[in-house]
Amino acid sequence: MDLSDALDLARTRRFSVLVTMRTNGRPQLSNVGHLVGDDGLIRISITAERAKYKNLLRDPWAALDVARDDFYAYAVIEGDVELSPVASRVDDETVDELVEIYRGIAGEHENWDDFREAMVREQRVVARLRPTRAYGML
Repeated sequence: MDLSDALDLARTRRFSVLVTMRTNGRPQLSNVGHLVGDDGLIRISITAERAKYKNLLRDPWAALDVARDDFYAYAVIEGDVELSPVASRVDDETVDELVEIYRGIAGEHENWDDFREAMVREQRVVARLRPTRAYGML
């Protein structure tokens, strides 16, 4: 599958399954919301307390499984992952990026101040997946 075709499918979806690798080499899967930028970078909001964050710190690689509604068409996008710093202030760069991701997935929030405070409280991080390979069936 061509990487651009996989990214086109991912742009039409907002939710997917993120696959990271555990210490024992087995996959760990998480349902996530994702946003694909014009440059193909895939951004995902995660928390620093969860397994996927710890897995990505140790092994900065992931796969994202994106399926069409009928479930017969799908794309798996693999790539290296870069993690942002953990959100620490309501006005830091990580929180600003989390606002962009939320807007891209869900639109405007009813209270951005509350949203920003929650990003810090939840220790949110942006996982940036840079696609290198794709496979699947469209």
